[in-house]
Amino acid sequence: MCGIVGYVGGRQAYPILIKGLTRLEYRGYDSAGVALVGEDGALSVYKTKGKVKDLERICSAQDVSGSIGIAHTRWATHGEPSDVNSHPHYSENHNLALIHNGIIENYQALKTELCRHGYHFQSQTDTEVVIQLIQFMMDTRKVSWEEAVPLALNHVVGAYALVIIDKEEPDKIIAARKGSPLLIGVGENEYFVASDASPIIEYTNKVVYLGEEQIAYIERGKELRVTDLRSVEQTAEVQKLELSLSEIEKGGFPHFMLKEIFEQPRTLSASMKGRLHPEIGTVTLSGVIDNRERLLKAERFVICACGTSWHAGLIGKYMIEELTRKPVEVEYSSEFRYRKPVLHPSDVVIAISQSGETADTLAAVNLAREAGAFLFGICNVVGSSIARATDSGCYTHIGPEIGVASTKAFTAQVTTLFLFALSMAEQLGTVSDEHRAQLVSELQLIPDKIARILEHDKQIADLAKVFTYAHNCLYLGRGYNYPVALEGALKLKEISYIHAEGYPAAEMKHGPIALIDEEMPVIVIAPRRGNYDKILSNIQEVKARKGRIISVVTEGDSDVKALSDWSFEIPDTEECFEPILSIIPLQLLAYHIAIAKGRDVDQPRNLAKSVTVE
Repeated sequence: MCGIVGYVGGRQAYPILIKGLTRLEYRGYDSAGVALVGEDGALSVYKTKGKVKDLERICSAQDVSGSIGIAHTRWATHGEPSDVNSHPHYSENHNLALIHNGIIENYQALKTELCRHGYHFQSQTDTEVVIQLIQFMMDTRKVSWEEAVPLALNHVVGAYALVIIDKEEPDKIIAARKGSPLLIGVGENEYFVASDASPIIEYTNKVVYLGEEQIAYIERGKELRVTDLRSVEQTAEVQKLELSLSEIEKGGFPHFMLKEIFEQPRTLSASMKGRLHPEIGTVTLSGVIDNRERLLKAERFVICACGTSWHAGLIGKYMIEELTRKPVEVEYSSEFRYRKPVLHPSDVVIAISQSGETADTLAAVNLAREAGAFLFGICNVVGSSIARATDSGCYTHIGPEIGVASTKAFTAQVTTLFLFALSMAEQLGTVSDEHRAQLVSELQLIPDKIARILEHDKQIADLAKVFTYAHNCLYLGRGYNYPVALEGALKLKEISYIHAEGYPAAEMKHGPIALIDEEMPVIVIAPRRGNYDKILSNIQEVKARKGRIISVVTEGDSDVKALSDWSFEIPDTEECFEPILSIIPLQLLAYHIAIAKGRDVDQPRNLAKSVTVE
């Protein structure tokens, strides 16, 4: 969602803040702004609707000197994208400036009360309420801003990551979080604040992850001080970032999305490293071994996730049920958290999130904890909220994913779910040694097989130009490849803005077949294993209605190819691993169609990388 950067130290703040905002552009945004306390002691705010480059253009004619400042990229929730709704926001007396990620749920009631006391609002945002409330506390309680911040936040309902500066105290930043991520970079006599690590990795690899309902008092030349909302001192644990600057740069690719598609042979190898042992045919997951007794006694697994992670969860359901014979349910976190799900202490809830900060999934975790379920997290970001909130789990270890449309995270999540399923099956004794060894051996080959598919990128790019005309597309798959149909359709929607739907192939006759004509591209995932004959019949039904068929087939296939207008080959593999291969040409197809249509694939409209608010 919104991007946050702050700095206080001995350097000029503005270049650090602007570079940080540029590195946060992948999160998705519609406006940008910066607040600086200048060398003359004045607090200046510059902000605009649009991109960071638009903000830079405005600032080029302004005095942007000063060694303390905050900056923000906004993804609109309350109030349309506009200059006035952009962050930072001033307090009534213009002494304070604040930036915010999250949603203040009771902002309207607070705003009404503050208006009654004579405070004036310039924007339609929920954020402005917080800075006015802090000044209200200072005015009415006669307290410092350090004392006013926790007083104000105790009246706030909702999620927030807040960063505040005061021109009266030009050596100090106050930051606070509840439900939205925020970290503090610790340098030599300088501090950085950010919503993720990408803006600060160039300057320091030492960070403090601010905890839930914690406030950080960050002062130039002094030790970092952290309290809770009751002003009780908390421990500020410094951790080392496992991230390099090269991982957040494009590395010669035109877009992060394409880079990340091509990284998948390497990232899947990293996900398996130290866990897969083909020489002895076993899997070792510490998150399973350390909690062996609790996991083996599970009567049911419930997977909670959103978007692409939900699609990975569907594949995980098939894997876990096949290998462990334990029942699995897959839930949209956003639905799960707001109904009254039946949970028992014998259940294991698996939360999947690339960022580890997905608001709905984190709320589902908290709901499951209240029911006494065991919590297992699968995420990518070390130290993220879901990683800290769960009892155990696995990191996917793929490095940062910058492109908004998730690619390498999907294949890594599917791989990690398989490792979990096979580790559990090994402990339960539900697979034979021979079958387990066969699966382990085949999984080791998957990265090289992905590399072979990527060699056909140009062929897919050429085909993509044919389909820029399309307004609708249908994706069909069966068994393990039904979730791939959903994910392939999602990728196309996200970055090309073409409407697409994924369906189980057999369900086509229950409605979608009415849409098929010579203008409807139908993408069919039809590898040789699984229900091959059945999906062959489905393809014939599409062909009879003059649908244009693009198929994903196993190398050497002739039957489906004969019925297809175009086809992409993938190497043969075990049925449970087909999704990891069959999604690759669909990722490339979506990417190249979007490029042919002139879309911004790394920052598609209206989308954010991490959905940290409802």
